[in-house]
Amino acid sequence: MVGKYTRMANAIADLAKSSGKPPILFSLCQWGREQPWLWARRLGQSWRTTEDIGKFQYFAQSSLISNRNCVSSGPDWGALRSIINQNSFISWASDFYGHNDMDILEVGNGDLTFDEAKSHFTAWALMKSPLLISTDLSVATEQTLEILKNKEIIAINQDPVVGTGITPFRWGINPDWSNNFTHPAQYWSGESQNGTLFMLLNVLDEPADMFFNLTESPWIRAGRQYSVRDLWAHTDNGTAVRNFTAHQVPRHGVVALLMKDAGDEPAGLDPPCARLEWCMDQNGTRIDNINF
Repeated sequence: MVGKYTRMANAIADLAKSSGKPPILFSLCQWGREQPWLWARRLGQSWRTTEDIGKFQYFAQSSLISNRNCVSSGPDWGALRSIINQNSFISWASDFYGHNDMDILEVGNGDLTFDEAKSHFTAWALMKSPLLISTDLSVATEQTLEILKNKEIIAINQDPVVGTGITPFRWGINPDWSNNFTHPAQYWSGESQNGTLFMLLNVLDEPADMFFNLTESPWIRAGRQYSVRDLWAHTDNGTAVRNFTAHQVPRHGVVALLMKDAGDEPAGLDPPCARLEWCMDQNGTRIDNINF
């Protein structure tokens, strides 16, 4: 596969050189079967990571379940959660120099509910997958257009300062770093030019409260409070101190947040930080090791 796509990449480079024009975008597709996230960035700009989006009928072979044992007939929630699960382990590979391609967007197609389509668009955008619309826009519903035209979500995907996407910091239903195509990672975070991103994905078949400590994200500083922007409601929702709860997230639904540093935590909180081992005095000493 590397040899095959090297020939294509060389042909593109030769054409650009002979014509004096910029090279075309090269999007590789061999469905992730040879781990292109490890080598494809030297040849092109994006690479498919999984099988095509489809309505998946799964067949278990002992404990091994793979998209290669499936029949595809149109997008549904099962397809989305499987692709999110598989990409959760390689989300680090997307940056300015190349992108995990999670396949074309199916917003407005198939059997997806409004909340499932929002989850689909949010995960693809915040994981920095290319956003390729497959919907017939001439008959698209207002709900479909509302999703596809979310400028705040698109701005994260197109961030000119931070190229990397979000990654999981907690799986939720399953032990961290465990493979489960029905219940992918639920708690995600990442950087942006304007603050720290959080994606909360409810993989359950019923509404659920979703709680996390801010410092579970590596991009959050202990001892600080953060303003909260809801990227779907397009509202500023006050300030979060130490933790956050999203109440009654719809089944298969999503919450997308942008949090910005809003200064020191309010005075008088005890203990002085949510996690003492991460709480440092100005001189670099851990707070819990100081003899007051």
